[in-house]
Amino acid sequence: MLLKVAKIHDGAILPNRANPSDAGADLFYCPEEDIALELRPGGSVILPTGIKIEVPHGYMLEIKNRSSVAAKKSLLVGACVVDSGYSGEIFINLHNIGRKSMLIHPGDKIAQAVLLPVIQWRPYVVEE
Repeated sequence: MLLKVAKIHDGAILPNRANPSDAGADLFYCPEEDIALELRPGGSVILPTGIKIEVPHGYMLEIKNRSSVAAKKSLLVGACVVDSGYSGEIFINLHNIGRKSMLIHPGDKIAQAVLLPVIQWRPYVVEE
C-alpha cells in the first residue's frame, strides 16, 4: 500500500524502513530551526517531524518506540495514534525515563510508525 506523505519543513526526512521487512517506518526529529533539544530526566516534550501522512480510511498509524532509542537513551514514546481524519503535521510525544539528560538533534530517529487496520465496532447495552 502506498501512503501520501508531504514535507512541511525543508529539512524534513521522509519516513523509511532500515530493512524492507521492518513493520515500522522510522520517523525523525525535524524542528523548523536547526537546533538540538535537551530532554532532562523525567521530562517530556512534543517533537515535530516536519511531515504529514495521509492515512487511508479504515487504518491508523500507531507511533511506537524504536527499541534502540528506548534501550540506549531511555526515551519512550507516549500514547500516539494518527487517525485517518487527521491531516496535520505528525508530532511525537517523547519522555525521558532515564537518569541523565539526552540531546536530540535534528535528523535523529525518534520513533517509528506502524500502519494498522481499524475494525469498526459499536457498543451495545446488555440487560442483566
